[in-house]
Amino acid sequence: MASIPGLRPATPTNPPRALDRVQGTPEAGMSASAKWAVGGVIAGGAAAGLLGAGSSALALYFARRVITPVRVRDENQEVLAVIRAADGLQVILAATEDTTVEGTYGLIFDGGRGHARIGRILSYSPAERTVLREVEAVYSGDLTTARRGYWSGASYPDPASIGLPVEDVEVDVEGGVAPAWLVRAPAPSDIWAIMVHGRGASRQECLRALRPAQVLGMTSLVISYRNDGLAPSAPDGRYGLGSTEWRDVEAAITFAVANGAREVVLFGWSMGGAICLQTADLSRHHHLIRAMVLDAPVIDWVNVLAHHAQLNRIPSAVGRYGQLMMGHRLGRRLTGLAAPVDLKSMDWVSRAVELRTPTLILHSVDDEYVPYGPSATIAEKNPEMVTFESFQDARHTKEWNVDPERWEGLVTAWLRRQLAPRANPGSRPRKSVPSGTDANMTDASGPE
Repeated sequence: MASIPGLRPATPTNPPRALDRVQGTPEAGMSASAKWAVGGVIAGGAAAGLLGAGSSALALYFARRVITPVRVRDENQEVLAVIRAADGLQVILAATEDTTVEGTYGLIFDGGRGHARIGRILSYSPAERTVLREVEAVYSGDLTTARRGYWSGASYPDPASIGLPVEDVEVDVEGGVAPAWLVRAPAPSDIWAIMVHGRGASRQECLRALRPAQVLGMTSLVISYRNDGLAPSAPDGRYGLGSTEWRDVEAAITFAVANGAREVVLFGWSMGGAICLQTADLSRHHHLIRAMVLDAPVIDWVNVLAHHAQLNRIPSAVGRYGQLMMGHRLGRRLTGLAAPVDLKSMDWVSRAVELRTPTLILHSVDDEYVPYGPSATIAEKNPEMVTFESFQDARHTKEWNVDPERWEGLVTAWLRRQLAPRANPGSRPRKSVPSGTDANMTDASGPE
């Protein structure tokens, strides 16, 4: 999941602040009457008594920013210089909390037309606030002329860049067709991996899982879904935070079954994880979902939204009021939602025991956008079904980028166990936990 536009973590170079108005958005042109209307429309005015008109407008702004897709990413990463060295290109970047973490990343520039893969740190100057990194590849665009871009966990632009043959296919969804990448297994396969990117991200985010899927003999379908800029937009043009998007994953399962799949494994990143959980809960194909692999998933939206409100010094009451707007039937008049978003139904900490699909969760304790606590808690509450693996240092959905060998090794080993032939048709494989140990939790306690 990309950051919520207008909401960003507090850092030394980005102190906590109230939300800025963003020119060109519906919120920026909010009329005075709309601001005052917020106080009286929701819950019969009961909540309005707690908040002034300014706070009500801020709550509405907060709610709308969460559910409104942003089509153009903010190129907020400075590119200071590109150096031609004897062994290839190097790039000097402004030092940020992203660019000073080791690993392999994508740098997207020139309005999304340029894509470079950035590797190891060669030097770092805290005094000058610059970092020199290796450029592993430039897939498109002219990096030497770039001045700004955005940092991404998507190191590769498409499956071909990883060396995998790909077919462009279309999945029938509500309102039209959604483009998808089809990467066939080395041999015919009746178990497919369906990969679901996060909020504000693209299907490039999912490419990190293609190698484990290939090793395990799974055909991969890397999908797009409503409001992501490729698939048809939802009628209301708003995110459902998983409550509506799961229907597009269900359509992808239908496509897979029509093309030879008997079972599927769902992969989801950030909000894509929330979408996968809703699919496993609500889809008519839920019995075909053999397992799920979730990277930095949203397990509880209330927790995530409260976290973002706190980061931006939004009073907790205002943040809760924004959540009320999203979930109340009258709030849709202001938010633009076609139907309320039921955040309670997507609280999988409270619903942990209801999850009956074997699930692997990989989540960094240093995730700045989606706190890892709910991921650890759901595993504690439902150890039979949920395995949790923690990472260090990685920022949001960048666990693979920091340690690709560990990420791929964990996913491959865990899925190999889940995909092993079942002793009895229709039964779930049960885990054997040695006495006195917890095989489902790895360093779930987090930093001290």
